[in-house]
Amino acid sequence: MKIGRQTWRSTAISVSNADTILVRGRDLARELIGTISFTEHVWLLVTGQLPTPAQCRILDATLVAIAEHGLVPSVQASRMTLAAAPEALQGAVAAGILGCGSVVLGSSEAAGCLYAEIAALIDGGAALDAAVAKMVGDYRAAKRAIPGYGHPQHKNRDPRALRLFEIAAEIGAAGRYVEIAHAVERAIPALVGRPLAINISGAIPAVLLDAGYPRLALKGVPILARTAGLIAHLLEEQLRGIGFVLSHAGAGAIDYDGETAAGFVADENP
Repeated sequence: MKIGRQTWRSTAISVSNADTILVRGRDLARELIGTISFTEHVWLLVTGQLPTPAQCRILDATLVAIAEHGLVPSVQASRMTLAAAPEALQGAVAAGILGCGSVVLGSSEAAGCLYAEIAALIDGGAALDAAVAKMVGDYRAAKRAIPGYGHPQHKNRDPRALRLFEIAAEIGAAGRYVEIAHAVERAIPALVGRPLAINISGAIPAVLLDAGYPRLALKGVPILARTAGLIAHLLEEQLRGIGFVLSHAGAGAIDYDGETAAGFVADENP
């Protein structure tokens, strides 16, 4: 039984024969391996074109900025998975990526959608500030968080976001999306009732979209970057594991408030 569209029956990414492997129309062995960087290869794979030096530097900077984030839930899930299944490195990496959503890793994509919606209003004739006010107002009315703004630790300025904007300005790659991102930040205090500084998840889509990176592939950037960070954590987990320590600490932090049998006393040191 056929399910879904059956329109496309081809791919434009790679093909091979007995002697040659082509990636986006380029000979992998003779043109790409040892010639381009992995960051350049990512851009080529995603867009079909080799990046300019400015595009490569922007993508590289975003990957470095988001690769490591400490013992966040995705890292803890990954390390505890490897502790329980030490033979399944790939499963542990997957465990750390599967939670990519609106709170962790996925907010860059959501911020990019917000910027694109604002850009569409501007293209339709709205002024920048009016377009920002309209979209932020709509998000607030729908009780949606403003993606890419606010951070529990970096309340005044996320240093990673600041650096990405500096790089974009240095190489002349800052454009309408960086302008939109800053306009949203300026408008938030009046529209939300308190200031919220732009964070790394707001800066990443701004600089990438200005560099010509496809909006539909935005979520892939933090996924790709965080995969590298997870591999580092999983190597460390094999050398000096803390997965079971994390599991025990989690259990110890949670109280039981359900029903108990008469005379039952919980073990205080399970």
